[in-house]
Amino acid sequence: MAIRDEIRDYIRSGESMSEDLGLEIEHFIVDDSGVQIGFHEISDLILKVGNDLGAQIVYMDGYPVGYVTDEYSTSLEPACQFEISINPYPDTTTIRQVYDKFYTLWEEIFEERGYRFVTKGNLPSVELGEITPDEITLSPKKRYKYMDSYFQESGRYGRYMMRASGSAQVSIDYKDEKDMVTKLRVLEKIAPVLSIIMENKTCEISTLPEHPDKKHLLRIQEWDDLDPSRTGFVPGSLDEDFGYDKMADVIYTTPLILLTDEGRTTYVASKTAGDLIKDGTVNEKLLEKDRRKKLIEHFMSMGFFHFRVKKYIEVRVADAVPIDKALGYVALLKGLVYSEKNLKTLDKVLAGITTIEEIQSAVEEIEKDGLEAVIYEGKTAGDWAGYLTDIASKVLPAEDKRYLENVRIVRSVI
Repeated sequence: MAIRDEIRDYIRSGESMSEDLGLEIEHFIVDDSGVQIGFHEISDLILKVGNDLGAQIVYMDGYPVGYVTDEYSTSLEPACQFEISINPYPDTTTIRQVYDKFYTLWEEIFEERGYRFVTKGNLPSVELGEITPDEITLSPKKRYKYMDSYFQESGRYGRYMMRASGSAQVSIDYKDEKDMVTKLRVLEKIAPVLSIIMENKTCEISTLPEHPDKKHLLRIQEWDDLDPSRTGFVPGSLDEDFGYDKMADVIYTTPLILLTDEGRTTYVASKTAGDLIKDGTVNEKLLEKDRRKKLIEHFMSMGFFHFRVKKYIEVRVADAVPIDKALGYVALLKGLVYSEKNLKTLDKVLAGITTIEEIQSAVEEIEKDGLEAVIYEGKTAGDWAGYLTDIASKVLPAEDKRYLENVRIVRSVI
């Protein structure tokens, strides 16, 4: 079977009747002066802690960069942002327990060495202009070296994204193709509102260079100006014929920058998966099952859209936030997309939004005016935020409602 078709089938294999939520949070590990921990120091700690836990150590280019337990995994992002990826669970209580176990373990280790967790959308010292991203050293991985070089040509904020940004991501299950399409469509339309709810800045008035009129969503601005061929909203996702096939086409035709295959990482610039198969770099007829799967997952990983469709929908529009607010975000998404009533209601209420351009326009208005930005149907982003939390609250159990209060913005009901 052709890899393009296997991408489609890989997405289909994610169909599930479960209603679990996976949570990922990136953290900056900094000393008292705001300087991030060095790669080799944290890599050595990961190896030691992972071995002490009996976890599987993850290596890249020969370096320990993470470990995997039965409940969560860790990884290092480009400038040593330390990420925890919690396995999918149906309830916030379990997610909280897993996170607390991770945090308590590492907080003591970091404190002994003069470091602490900082959870923000952007590294405070960069956001405040105390240093530039150029002063931050990247991890010594070929992957990041190639990406850094590529992004210097594709946009203005690649160095900000790689060296100084942090996010919180949530994964959501889908039952079938129709359910995936509906959830993705609704999530993309409310993405501007989710972004401002989850904004986590150090200073209210800070801005990025060249955008002094945009005081909000700095991390989103960085991503949107990174590389138009792999960022923003999923191309074609609001089209009537969108589904697994069209999603597979997006993945198959996204420029890869680099190819990781059989333990080697090579630079391929703007070539796509299709290009590499066509020119013989990847011979799909000779690939064994495990290698095909790893290639498919690599192809998926090189699209940096606000939403990824893998074996689940990955929601990527939130700044990194402390766990209490992150769980409020998890609860909000649970109440919106795992409630059949709320999902249908939102799909109907937002039916007038038919293009990605309309969604992007809402993002840009919020970047300038925050919660006061007038977006859909003459309502402000704050109005929509209040509406989303209100309808989610009506369907959530008590444990989730408690966390939902951490993201509630009180505004008029739509």
